Amino acid sequence: MAANMYRVGDYVYFENSSSNPYLIRRIEELNKTANGNVEAKVVCLFRRRDISGNLNTLADSNARDFEEESKQPPISEQQKHQLKHRELFLSRQFESLPATHIRGKCNVTLLNETDVLTSYLEREDCFFYSLVFDPVQKTLLADQGEIRVGSKYQAEIPDKLAEGESDNRLQEKLETKAWDPDNQLKDSQIDQFLVVARAVGTFARALDCSSSIRQPSLHMSAAAASRDITLFHAMDTLQKNGYDLARAMSTLVPQGGPVLCRDEMEEWSASEAMLFEEALEKYGKDFNDIRQDFLPWKSLASVVQFYYMWKTTDRYIQQKRLKAAEADSKLKQVYIPTYTKPNPNQIMVPGNKPGMNGAAGFQKGLCCESCHSEYRCTSSPQPLHSELSRVSPPPLFIPAQSPQWYAWGPPNMQCRLCASCWIYWKKYGGLKTPTQLEGATRAGSDAAPRSHMTRQEVQGMSPFTSNAGRAKLLAKNRQTFILQTTKLTRIARRVCQDILQSRRAARRPYAPINANAVKAECMIRLPKASKSAMKNRPVPRPSLVNIVKELAVQAPLKHKAPRSAPTPINRNQANQPRSVSASLLGKRPFDSVTGHPFSTNGRPFMSGMRTSTQSVIKRQRVSQGDAPNPVVFVATKDTRALRKHLSQAEMRRAARKPNIPVRVKFPPLPRPLPVPILASSTSEPIVLED
Repeated sequence: MAANMYRVGDYVYFENSSSNPYLIRRIEELNKTANGNVEAKVVCLFRRRDISGNLNTLADSNARDFEEESKQPPISEQQKHQLKHRELFLSRQFESLPATHIRGKCNVTLLNETDVLTSYLEREDCFFYSLVFDPVQKTLLADQGEIRVGSKYQAEIPDKLAEGESDNRLQEKLETKAWDPDNQLKDSQIDQFLVVARAVGTFARALDCSSSIRQPSLHMSAAAASRDITLFHAMDTLQKNGYDLARAMSTLVPQGGPVLCRDEMEEWSASEAMLFEEALEKYGKDFNDIRQDFLPWKSLASVVQFYYMWKTTDRYIQQKRLKAAEADSKLKQVYIPTYTKPNPNQIMVPGNKPGMNGAAGFQKGLCCESCHSEYRCTSSPQPLHSELSRVSPPPLFIPAQSPQWYAWGPPNMQCRLCASCWIYWKKYGGLKTPTQLEGATRAGSDAAPRSHMTRQEVQGMSPFTSNAGRAKLLAKNRQTFILQTTKLTRIARRVCQDILQSRRAARRPYAPINANAVKAECMIRLPKASKSAMKNRPVPRPSLVNIVKELAVQAPLKHKAPRSAPTPINRNQANQPRSVSASLLGKRPFDSVTGHPFSTNGRPFMSGMRTSTQSVIKRQRVSQGDAPNPVVFVATKDTRALRKHLSQAEMRRAARKPNIPVRVKFPPLPRPLPVPILASSTSEPIVLED
């Protein structure tokens, strides 16, 4: 009953997807909606998988600094891998989630120098945080609420002086005396001087124009003059004048007028106080963010002093009462029963029904991606295939059973997790052991997670590639690189051709390959494979000289022509030459069957225009960054008439090969109609021509 009771302030798991890890949130409020459901206003905490690669690198640097400062005991690579799953990043982002999505409680604490990191691995559902993540600015900052516990925050206590030994230290450098209780004045005299100081402060406020506007009445000015700032000034005046009342009186009222002492409550305007209350509601007592986002013109000391003076006002008491009344009307706790519905990612085992979401069934030869629970490691070594053991000594496996199996990752990868690893994945957002794709082959490197890497980096981190040159690949992911296969990879390609499907994988390089399944099947088939050498069919390849000659014939070199100034396109001037060449814009001219060429816009060339076969004017080379202005080609009547004579296949062929000129076949012209013979009005003879 107590385990299913959730209260304000608890850290809980929320499930927003059946396949993704749980969300970790802190309950701030429990509200009941109009339809009777309960919603939780929560503070978001983020995992390492939720932030970018650059911020992960910054978090790694912070973790190394913490280990050096706190002198942590040495830990293994697997423990480092699991500690990253226990690290969270606090944020100030709020969201509302249904309370029915809660899946359990967890414990989140602020990392301290006295903590041992391995202690978090020994406890279930235990997390820590030391940095604050801003989802809007995409930044990681140290938490300002850090508890200062540790050796560097302890005071250095000097040795005790022996009896009769004098203290040779200069007291003026150690401290400043602000008040001497053993003075010559009586308490009644000091009280009278303080009353005079209040009266001087009230008179000074009456003379000050800004104070008279803010405090129009006499009792408000007197109340402001009775604040601590006036009393501190009066006692400091007595200390500086050697507790001489006459000299202190003259210091209170110099020749220029009475001294006016105002604290932060008087210096701040009403609008600034409203901004402070709004910032305090949003950020709490984080004065750095309050000053940075709301009051940048104020100093940090001024903001802190105003806060403690504001707490003594009626405004603070009124807001405190309103918050208490509002909290009484809200829910304090809510009971959520244990979630017992089956997960749709559960894989079918023999005798059970199949799952959903790609979890189509139980396939032989696949193992758990996290702990390899189908083939668990043994402690007694046994001989394996000699060549395979020389290439990559694999662990020894014995069959093990798991009550449930779950589909993990994309459906086409056919990866699965056992029951314990699935719970670990849902709670901690990772696998128990570092896999080859997320850290095993990159041990000791501070690379980003795969979700924030380019395709070249992910392909370079394939388990079938060697480790040589991988650091250069991560640093220069846009340079040309070579994927060099290992001997085990070449063996697996031959033995497991039906599973690997090399040609299919080559046609789809973006589709991931389940390397663990191929390796497991290769280990099973390798002892049974034939020992005879496989024959390779030689592929005849032409020489480089022949290839160059063939390319030179297909793409002849074009001669450069002199420059000329570009001219705009004018449809009304038929004799004006075009300024935009077809070669520059990737367009081709239309040629007629009779050999009369057409210009780019479909009109026949005039006497002042050049054809595509003639030498064109040399134009300035346009770089990729300096693209020319858009050019619009308007079809004319001749162009549209030419298009009507092209079939659909010819149009498609012209679109696929724009460099080949189009030959238009015009239909035969119809025979002209006989012209009727009209009677001539002249006396000349009529001549008929056949």
